[in-house]
Amino acid sequence: PQPPRGSRRIPPPGGPHPSGQLLLAESVLSFIIFICYIASSAASFMMAPLLEFLLALFLFFAYASKLNEKFKGLYWPLTDFLRCVTAAVIYFAISIAAVSKYNDGASKAAGVFGFIATIVYAIDFYITFNDLVTFLKQGNSESPERRKSEEDTQ
Repeated sequence: PQPPRGSRRIPPPGGPHPSGQLLLAESVLSFIIFICYIASSAASFMMAPLLEFLLALFLFFAYASKLNEKFKGLYWPLTDFLRCVTAAVIYFAISIAAVSKYNDGASKAAGVFGFIATIVYAIDFYITFNDLVTFLKQGNSESPERRKSEEDTQ
């Protein structure tokens, strides 16, 4: 049976990533911010966008090549959620510092792109969080039945 119109089917852990476009946007924004920080006097902030760029790029290719289905030991949605939360917080903090402390144009541009990246990462962690909550609710409702069936077989 097909789900009702307008409802989303929640992928299981290790299933397809629902926001490939967001991962691509995060990669592009992180790379732009990295380039802006290299060209600015706030070069000490360049490491955070570089790491976020590499992580987003890795997850993009991992989901595209279905590595998440091959490596079931890693809980991919939770990993993605934690990556998005930390990236949003870090981008918000360094963007405030770049805009308020440094006066050159590249630092200001990196700060503005950082605020945009904060919003994109926040959208991604909101979507991922909703998927995690729905999945955990489904898992909790099935767990008593699993326990009963395990007890019956013993």
